[in-house]
Amino acid sequence: MKHRVQGRKLGRTSSHRLAVLRNLSTSLFRHERITTTLMKAKELRPFAERLITLSKRETLHARRLVLRDIHDKDVVSKMFDALSSRYAQRPGGYTRIIKLGPRRGDNAEIARIELVDAEVVKKAAETEAKGKAPAKPEKKAKPAKPAPDKEAAGKKGRSKSSAPRTESKGKAKGAAATRKVGKSGS
Repeated sequence: MKHRVQGRKLGRTSSHRLAVLRNLSTSLFRHERITTTLMKAKELRPFAERLITLSKRETLHARRLVLRDIHDKDVVSKMFDALSSRYAQRPGGYTRIIKLGPRRGDNAEIARIELVDAEVVKKAAETEAKGKAPAKPEKKAKPAKPAPDKEAAGKKGRSKSSAPRTESKGKAKGAAATRKVGKSGS
């Protein structure tokens, strides 16, 4: 039974897990949005929100408590200057998690975690509203290449000897490790 067991282990030791959360929260406060796995985002949310709540106190003790976890002084000053005033009237819920779907390769669920009322989102919305988004120059289409003759392609693909090519498989040597390869080379 899983009574009174909180948090996700994320396949790491406790010190590594704490380091991952510190690094993720530093990146989140620096860029105001990051993309990570869904489980890391769900673990990061209470960790980051606790730090924002501490930064709203604006005392030396609160600053030192935040500096325990965020080792970048520029990010800490941003938290105490910009983020604390932005969230002064908000009683919590400073982050938003948006599911992005599975990652190609290992099928891990990916999510974007971002600060609510992030300046990154506001800047993007303002540029779209003004219509001043820089237009990318269109690429010119390349002219189509003529198809090569079948006779010329057949001559290029084959070597001068008529014997079939062989390919060694793995590190083993000898006749047992070779196999005949057709035209495609596989």
